[in-house]
Amino acid sequence: MSPLKLILAVVFLAALVIAPQMLFTVHVTERAILRQLGEIKRSDYEPGLHWKVPIVQNVLKFDARIQSLDSDPELYLTSEKKNVSVDSFVKWRIKNVDAYYTSTGGNERTAGLRLSEVLRKRLKDEFGKRTIIDVVAGERSEIMEVVTVALNDYATDELGIEIVDVRIKRIDLPQEVSSSVFQRMQAERQEVAKTFRSRGEEEARKIRARAEREREVLIAEARRDSERTRGEGDAAAAEIYAKAYTQDEDFYALYRSLNAYQVSFGGNQDVLLMKPDSEFFRFFKDPNGKQ
Repeated sequence: MSPLKLILAVVFLAALVIAPQMLFTVHVTERAILRQLGEIKRSDYEPGLHWKVPIVQNVLKFDARIQSLDSDPELYLTSEKKNVSVDSFVKWRIKNVDAYYTSTGGNERTAGLRLSEVLRKRLKDEFGKRTIIDVVAGERSEIMEVVTVALNDYATDELGIEIVDVRIKRIDLPQEVSSSVFQRMQAERQEVAKTFRSRGEEEARKIRARAEREREVLIAEARRDSERTRGEGDAAAAEIYAKAYTQDEDFYALYRSLNAYQVSFGGNQDVLLMKPDSEFFRFFKDPNGKQ
């Protein structure tokens, strides 16, 4: 082998050995920093293939995806000095990789511990301002919003990370506190129900009184109309009788007497104590009804 070929072979082998130490890849889910003799030289790498100086420089990579900090439930005191057990979690990701590496050494556990300390302090402050009813029923979203803002301010400045979300998964009450809260809530609901029931009863009385008044008015108007109609009918009947009487007085007298006989002698047990020559029997004596 000629000296030239030998030199080329040595150079080729050296390139095969050195090239992997000169090149590195940054994935889309990673953030990377370049250190030179322990000092950060560059951290603004885009996803792709990059190079470095072997031995002198080295690359550290960190997961840029959203991370979860799921803490164990903690006890917090409310403004009523009652304990509540709060289970929460935090979603975060690296925002400034230089600050993240400087403050935590690139250790996710260290970042999680420091976040947990601030989270506990902020939750303690927020729960200490509120009653059990507030934290259980009404102001949970407000608490999460306040804690998220405060935690994000700290994490961005001190840790170089961004808080994506803070959520309270569950709030549990001690048994004695639960009973007290539920009794209080039950009493409040009963008071509301009592108020609505009394309003309903009052409205029902008004409706019944109005209906009774309208009923009396309708009955009075109906009686008035019936009396008027009956009077008009009696007047018409009297007028008809009067006209009939004036047309044939003898026939009218006979007709009236026959009706009286029919009514008086309608039963089998009828007994009349009258004088035979009374006016009532005049048609028995004379067909013309003359005395």
